[in-house]
Amino acid sequence: MIVREGKSVFKGVAIGKIFVYKKAEKTVSQEKITDTAAELARYEEAKAKAMSQLKALYEKALKDVGEEEAMIFDVHQMLLDDLDYNESIQNIIENDKMNAEYAVFMTCEQLAAMFLSMDDDYMRGRAADVKDISERVISILNGSQVSPEAMPEPVIIVAEDLAPSETVQFDKNKLLALVTQKGSANSHTAILARTMNIPSLVTTDIEVNPEYNGKMAVVDGFAGLIYIDPDEETMAKMREKKGRADQQRALLQEMKGKETVTQSGKHIHLYSNIGGIQDVDAVLENDSEGIGLFRSEFLYLGCDDYPSEEVQFEAYKKVLSRMGGKKVIIRTMDIGADKQIDYFNLPKEDNPALGYRAIRICLTREDIFRTQLRALYRASAYGTLSIMFPMIISADETKRALALAAEARAELAARGIVVDEIERGVMIETPAAALLSDALAQEVDFFSIGTNDLSQYTMAIDRQNPQLDLFFDPHHPAVLRMISLVVENAHKAGIWAGICGELGADQSLTKEFLAMGVDELSVSPGSILPLRKIILETNVTDYKAGKEC
Repeated sequence: MIVREGKSVFKGVAIGKIFVYKKAEKTVSQEKITDTAAELARYEEAKAKAMSQLKALYEKALKDVGEEEAMIFDVHQMLLDDLDYNESIQNIIENDKMNAEYAVFMTCEQLAAMFLSMDDDYMRGRAADVKDISERVISILNGSQVSPEAMPEPVIIVAEDLAPSETVQFDKNKLLALVTQKGSANSHTAILARTMNIPSLVTTDIEVNPEYNGKMAVVDGFAGLIYIDPDEETMAKMREKKGRADQQRALLQEMKGKETVTQSGKHIHLYSNIGGIQDVDAVLENDSEGIGLFRSEFLYLGCDDYPSEEVQFEAYKKVLSRMGGKKVIIRTMDIGADKQIDYFNLPKEDNPALGYRAIRICLTREDIFRTQLRALYRASAYGTLSIMFPMIISADETKRALALAAEARAELAARGIVVDEIERGVMIETPAAALLSDALAQEVDFFSIGTNDLSQYTMAIDRQNPQLDLFFDPHHPAVLRMISLVVENAHKAGIWAGICGELGADQSLTKEFLAMGVDELSVSPGSILPLRKIILETNVTDYKAGKEC
């Protein structure tokens, strides 16, 4: 029996034969050209064909996995049509007089490296999307195929990596599990796997060995393990585990429609984190009570210039309208640090996580901030909107942000657009904000604790640095004390406090957060129902008594 370990992106158990999927080797030659016009025409023809293929993939995904995940291929079409992407390719062809294949390859390498350098997991996952569209164009230019092979029976796919387009082209009825050497838990491939309820492992120490073809295997998505040629004892345990998992999944569906109330009678708000309009379907499908974090910076990252008030208004309006009156908390732009955008002309920094970012940009480039605030206030008429300011470290910053919000509202009134005042809060993601939360609570209506940054700032550890994994403890007592302090100070001031960082979905801490008095948890849509089950089964009084014993 061979056992290999990876990172699970969907918890479940799959049992079946292995199908080793290996992409055809692609080499990109660097060739000098003389006829740049002809080479540009070659590229445009390949691009048009790629667009046609992506539209077909959208239709297939729409049928197999639904509208939300099919949007991936809309995103791919937008990436392929992106001005910066195409200008880079054009410049390499025209100025460097290089062949189209090489121009696409170099552009892909540069953009993928930019995405991979970002701190945000979602944005890091976009590197795979750029590579996917670029490989498609290069394959068309080379005259090669990008379609996966047909599978003879339901199988466990083992591959070096999988692009979203490859994943969606597999026959869904013959896909038991996905196991890849590379990949990210936030990639679109991983998202597709979760949508299809397929147990999946990424960054696995498995060999992509053709000799594994046809061998029996078990993927344990709970433990992050794949067993190749499992012995009878292991197979029996896994069959039992799979039965329990299938039963548990069915039980979770019974959580839909239920009010999220502890046995002690406290209602906990279960909201979702989203990165864009395309995520709303998943929010509604998983019976989320609202959106606790809408990362508005993705509007800026998807544009070639500052998004106008109208563009932002339409995006916010669409989300609020889709949510049908459920609360939507929109974080004002968190640009800077890892999220570099050319048209912002931000200086390069040695330590961007501690640099010019988020609210610091907003308070020093008021024109950008005012535009967003006006769009937000206009959109508030179409639903229940709350605004949240990121990276706050002082009451003075908070007062300045609130003053600009009031001015933006007044500017709208002068234009004849009268909107109601809305709930405003701050993210608590720095030790400074946590320690000053008693003062901050006097200025705002709520706190949302961003545990990702709060953890790394409190422990002085870069959570993206794999060399520090040994030292990074998400359950560090100092972090938990900070959270408890923030909740306590919020309640003293009569406001509510929630968590929107990754710790919110950590089921081993759910009861602890309930004991602290946390009012809201904002997590990925897929975590809503499991958390609801825990909350419904928790008696906070008994839990506290058990801790004291």
